[in-house]
Amino acid sequence: MSVRPKVREDHPFLLSTAPVSRAQSRAASGVLGLLGAAMLVTVPFAQVPIDNSQVLVPAYAIAVFIVDLITAALLLAMYSVQRSRAVLALAIGYLFSGAMVLPWALTFPGVAQSLGLPEAGLQTTAAIATLRRLGFPLLVLAYALMKETDPDPQHALESERRVIAGTVAAVIAIVGGLTWLVLTSEDALPRFMQDENRVTAHWRYVPVSAMALCGAGLFALWVRRRCVLDIWLMVVLCTLLIEIILLAYLSSGRLSIGWWAGRLFGVVSASIVLVVLLAETMTLYARLARSILAERRARETRLTALGALSATIAHEINQPLASMVTNANAGLRWLGRPDPDLAEVRAALERIVDDGHRSASVIEGIRAMFKKGTQERVCVNVNDLVTDIIRRDLSEAKLGRITMQTDLDPHLPAVTGNPVQLQQVISNLVANAIDALSNVTDRERLLRVRSSQSDADHVLVSVEDSGTGLDPALRERIFEPFQTTKTDGMGMGLMFCRSVIEAHGGRIWVMDNAPNGAIFRFTLPSAEELMSLTGEATP
Repeated sequence: MSVRPKVREDHPFLLSTAPVSRAQSRAASGVLGLLGAAMLVTVPFAQVPIDNSQVLVPAYAIAVFIVDLITAALLLAMYSVQRSRAVLALAIGYLFSGAMVLPWALTFPGVAQSLGLPEAGLQTTAAIATLRRLGFPLLVLAYALMKETDPDPQHALESERRVIAGTVAAVIAIVGGLTWLVLTSEDALPRFMQDENRVTAHWRYVPVSAMALCGAGLFALWVRRRCVLDIWLMVVLCTLLIEIILLAYLSSGRLSIGWWAGRLFGVVSASIVLVVLLAETMTLYARLARSILAERRARETRLTALGALSATIAHEINQPLASMVTNANAGLRWLGRPDPDLAEVRAALERIVDDGHRSASVIEGIRAMFKKGTQERVCVNVNDLVTDIIRRDLSEAKLGRITMQTDLDPHLPAVTGNPVQLQQVISNLVANAIDALSNVTDRERLLRVRSSQSDADHVLVSVEDSGTGLDPALRERIFEPFQTTKTDGMGMGLMFCRSVIEAHGGRIWVMDNAPNGAIFRFTLPSAEELMSLTGEATP
């Protein structure tokens, strides 16, 4: 039992290497079914003559020439990528078939006279048709047989432009030479035609030989079928067989309905590979376009995430750094007094150390947000976090003549979370409230932080201010990256807050504070609720 070789994966996107899908097989079978049905419809009328229809021969020849030429060009382009000699042989077949149809049309009885050209001999058109009829299936057979041979290393090193140019020049030279030979050797040509419409017994060998070559090509492609191009070339050869049957056995000679039906099948046969190539090219283009768009979106997402991470780190680290600078300046002033107060200096240095540790914790907390896997979570008392923030920011609030109040529920249940991240959320909301109150001059500057149970399973924290409030147009986007109301803001603080709260299973939102200001609220599931949802023990 023979084992079919695997499809080469070096160029899986090419028609000559792409594996055959079930859809392609069904499409090829459907096309063959339609062509067979069209042949059966033609059979009853095949011998009806169509007089003076030779004027359509040039149109038929031009159509075949254009289709074959475009197909050959696409196959040569495929060769330039794959460097397959089999594909090159197939391209030669289409180029040869397309080029030979022009002298066939120009020597067709009645066509040359209508174009003002000298009439060719009686056997000329049949001889050129014989060369074209046998040449194409022979080169398709060569394609099928050459697929199994390894590429020549020296051939692979040759310049594809040189090979393509040489191939085109050689085919043109061969077609020109054969045409010249046929035109100048009328007496030496086989007697295929009795007159302009009837053939002799010698012609019978031509369709038989062409059908034999098509059959051999079909067998070779069937045995070696491994790609989409093989399947459609089998359809091409089947269409050629239908064409030959109509021309040689069912029609009553030239210019009958059967003869013209065969010519139409010839146009279809020449167009099949071209249509498939164009369809696959458009499919590949669409996939490539989607891939490029997806890659561009992914790159933009990565850049946005990287920018958000950088801006978040810069935003969150700015507060402890500013505090360190303030404490350092205070320590220098205490040292610069005539009677230095070393206790105050020590306190300032201790606050600098605390801010340094807080900076490291902030960075680690932000890094944890972007890490995969479980983050470090412990039981956290939200009231303790609020108290620490208020104590730390109290001096800044006094300098801005801001009244800070707290309304904390002493029976508040604990939550499970990262204390550094949650503390930073509260710190950001308090800092934003202080900034919002800095420009208020006509009323009391009041900042209030509340904590309570929103329900039996969630903790609610509110940061309220009597500032200028939020623009309604900005409220829907306030938690998005780079959205800010500050002239020198980066727009990352609230995005960070939302990321942290949502990562902890909570929700954050903003609302108006009547009559003035804004209220930022967030909820967090209690430790008991989180334990019941995850099935884990509270740490």
